[in-house]
Amino acid sequence: MTVRTPEPTSEQAESLVGRLSALDRFLPLWIIAAMALGLGLGRAVPGLDDALSKVEIGGISLPIGLGLLVMMYPVLAKVRYDRLDTVTGDRRLMISSLVLNWLVGPAVMFALAWTFLPDLPEYRTGLIIVGLARCIAMVIIWNDLARGDREAAAVLIALNSVFQVIAFGALGWFYLKVLPGWLGLATDDVHFSTGKIVVNVLVFLGIPLLAGYLTRRAGEKARGREWYENRFLPRIGPVALYGLLFTIVILFALQGDTITNQPADVARIAVPLLAYFTVMWGGSFALGHVIRLPYPRTATLAFTAAGNNFELAIAVAIGTFGVTSGQALAGVVGPLIEVPILVALVYVSLWLRRRFTTRSPRSTSEEPDA
Repeated sequence: MTVRTPEPTSEQAESLVGRLSALDRFLPLWIIAAMALGLGLGRAVPGLDDALSKVEIGGISLPIGLGLLVMMYPVLAKVRYDRLDTVTGDRRLMISSLVLNWLVGPAVMFALAWTFLPDLPEYRTGLIIVGLARCIAMVIIWNDLARGDREAAAVLIALNSVFQVIAFGALGWFYLKVLPGWLGLATDDVHFSTGKIVVNVLVFLGIPLLAGYLTRRAGEKARGREWYENRFLPRIGPVALYGLLFTIVILFALQGDTITNQPADVARIAVPLLAYFTVMWGGSFALGHVIRLPYPRTATLAFTAAGNNFELAIAVAIGTFGVTSGQALAGVVGPLIEVPILVALVYVSLWLRRRFTTRSPRSTSEEPDA
C-alpha cells in the first residue's frame, strides 16, 4: 500500500512561508553572508587565524567545537528517542547507509581526487582524507532543514561514529598506501591518531546527544510531551541556526587569508568536491527511492552519505602534515564547497518531497514535525 504525500495548495504554501521567521526564509543569504564575513575577517585582521587556531584542547578548535555543539543540541533535543527502535529495525536503511558511507563514499572521493588532481599530490591526499571522514555533526542540521527523519539521522550518525573509530585508520592506510601501490600510483606515508578520532566523536556527537536526550526526558517528565514539543522546542529551535552561522564565520575566518590568496588552487580543489557532493547525494537519494524508503528516510540517507566530518579531516591533515600544508588547505576547502552545495540540495530535497510517494507502515512514513 502506498500513500501519496498531498501537494500543498498555493494558499497553504503562502501560509507556511508567512509563518517562517526571517532567519528561516532567508537562510541561504545568511549563510552566504556568514561565509563572506568569515573570509573578510580572516583577510582583514592580521593574526586572527593564528589566534583562533591556538584556542584548542586536544586538537579540537574550541570556537568551532562550541558552534557545532550549539548547532546540534536543539536538533537532537527534537529527536523522539522512544522511536529509535523503528529505525534500527529498518535493515534497508541501515545496510544502505553503511555501504554508502564506508564503501562507496571513500572510493568515489579516491577516484575523483586522482582524476582531477593527478599532478597535485598534497591536495589529492587532503581530499582523500575528507572522503574518509564521514559526517557526524553538521549533517544533522541539513537533514532537519530538509524535513528528514530525525530519529534515523540520530541512529545513522551514531553508526558512523562507531565505524569512524574502527575503520578510519584502516581505510586511510588502504586508500593512501595499499590501493595506489596496486594501481602503480604514488603512495603517501600517513599515520592516524585513533585517540584523536575517539575524542572527536565523543565531543561532536556524545555531548549534544546526551544533552538532547536528557532535555527531552526531563522536559516530558516535568511538563508532558505536548508542552515540550509545542512550547519548549520552538523556543530553542532558532539556536541551531545561530550555531550554524557562528561555525561558518569561525571556520572561514581561520583560513580566510589562505583561501583568498590561492584562488586558483581553491578552484582546482573545488571541482572534485562539487562532483563528489552531487554524485553522493543524488545517487543516495535515487537508491532510497529504488529500495522504497519513504521520503524522510531517503532524505536522511542522502544527506548522511553526502556530508563529511570536516573538523576531523582538518585536524588529521594539520596533525599529520602541518597547518600550512596543501593537505590542510584541501580540508579547509571542503566545507567552503560543502556548505553552499548542501544548502542548495536541501531545497532540491524539499522540491522532491512534494512529488515523493511514502509507504507503509505508518511508523516509517510519518514525517517529522517542522
